[in-house]
Amino acid sequence: MCTLFAHQPSRDYESQTRSLRIGGHCTSIRLEMSFWDTLEEIAAGQGLSLAKFCTTLHDEVLDHRGEVSNFASLLRCSCLIYRSRTAPAAFDGRAQMLVAAE
Repeated sequence: MCTLFAHQPSRDYESQTRSLRIGGHCTSIRLEMSFWDTLEEIAAGQGLSLAKFCTTLHDEVLDHRGEVSNFASLLRCSCLIYRSRTAPAAFDGRAQMLVAAE
């Protein structure tokens, strides 16, 4: 079962630090490339740049909660939510192939 996970391209889980301006302040965020790719996909789907999408998300969380305690984790979880809503059938199909191969 682990071949799906073990054989993924190493680029997907390599980390990259990017500098963004959020709320007028420069900040650095370190995420794995697969998360950056997903965030860029989300932003493009909204017609926004990655920086504008991150700023908008940060501002909305700030308005809703009063603080943003761990923005990198929020971004990762946002990617998971996005993927779970846009590609569940594709993952289910791969999981079924793994079970059949065992």
